[in-house]
Amino acid sequence: MPEKDQIPDVLADRYASSAMAAIWSPEGKVKAERRLWVAVLEAQRDLGIEVPDGVVEAYRGAIGQVDLDSIRERERVTRHDVKARIEEFCALAGHEHIHKGMTSRDLTENIEQLQIRDSLRLVRDKLVAVICALGRQADTHAELVMVGRSHNVPAQATTLGKRFANYGGEARAGLDRIEDLLARYQLRGLKGPVGTQQDQLDLLAGDTDRVGELEQRMAASLGFDSVMDSVGQVYPRSLDYDVVSALVQTSSAPANLARTIRLMAGQDLISEGFQTGQVGSSAMPGKRNARTSERICGLSAVVQGYAGMVTSLVGDQWNEGDVSCSVVRRVALPGAFFALDGQLEAVLVVLNELVVFDDAIAAELAANLPTLTATRVLMASVAAGAGREEAHRIISEHASKGNKFFTAIVDDERLPIDEVDVDQIKSQLLALTGAAAEQARGFASNTRQLAAQYPNASVYQSESIL
Repeated sequence: MPEKDQIPDVLADRYASSAMAAIWSPEGKVKAERRLWVAVLEAQRDLGIEVPDGVVEAYRGAIGQVDLDSIRERERVTRHDVKARIEEFCALAGHEHIHKGMTSRDLTENIEQLQIRDSLRLVRDKLVAVICALGRQADTHAELVMVGRSHNVPAQATTLGKRFANYGGEARAGLDRIEDLLARYQLRGLKGPVGTQQDQLDLLAGDTDRVGELEQRMAASLGFDSVMDSVGQVYPRSLDYDVVSALVQTSSAPANLARTIRLMAGQDLISEGFQTGQVGSSAMPGKRNARTSERICGLSAVVQGYAGMVTSLVGDQWNEGDVSCSVVRRVALPGAFFALDGQLEAVLVVLNELVVFDDAIAAELAANLPTLTATRVLMASVAAGAGREEAHRIISEHASKGNKFFTAIVDDERLPIDEVDVDQIKSQLLALTGAAAEQARGFASNTRQLAAQYPNASVYQSESIL
């Protein structure tokens, strides 16, 4: 059978950060498994199982000697990936003492959960960086009055800072979800082929206390302090759904922000920035599309696609467990993290290089001022004694008159407001935005508190350049 050409993992190679890729790399997984085997073997020795002198040390010394090609050759024979990795590690150490009382899932489930936990932590830290970057933008543009849109048409005035705060608030909800998940994320532990721990009990003479101690020491070696009480061969795949659905929720705020940036860029109100040497199009020299924001939206769709895959595993467990879920999880779990990680990397680039065109925003505001002030004209009329519905009908009659709107309002004797009232409404632009500036600054203040809580994460700089 001819060798396959190495086809790159697009998500890992092009979009995800090196830190996220390292968590899920084949070599990293092998090393993590070997550390777990050594931790279990060492604990078994300390709890009374006979292990000759020097064995633990021999295994520990071989942890870093990873030859993926050799492991693949062994798997061609065994047709079992874990057995191939056991044989390889034993050959390197010169002993056959690991994996005692363990089933494959005692190894793979716990290591996959380690990868998930570490990935969630990395997502959390990058999300903190995104929220803090949004806070800085919200603070900078807290009073920059602009057209606010409902149904994508001009509605009322808002500020650009408030718009950033809106997406920051949604991102903060995603952060809360990730934090909650991390706080309650339990390890499967050493449960054996059907969850009864029978093999470990046989090794430890039926001593449940020692088996419990063994399991806790194994968990501690991975940095977990909580282990599931009762599971079968596999932990419930609904937990994987919990994880990936949290990633979907987290991806929403960046995608909403990016979609809005794309819309604003199309109206020349904002730009992602354009760096020296950057090319917008191979055909059109002057093109300046919001290409990174497009990527952000696309990666959100990828995360959602993996959620659909993981959803198919929910409620699909056979008895104490089976391996039909393996192919889905091997693709969906790293893929979802790679996609979200790449999205967060891209958002940080956009927020760092963003260019705001104040004059264009002001021009759009002026052009839409009749629409944006109509509600205040209505409220002023009602305050002066007009009936709300009658005033609403009259103002609606004049709403389509464009620049003549204000003159028509003043000249209409049915409305109890005059030119002074209208001029005041037109000139006090920030007053048109209600509490927008205050809300933007409030969000920015909260992000400064978040930065103090996560000082290293808050200053993270994206490594993405593509």
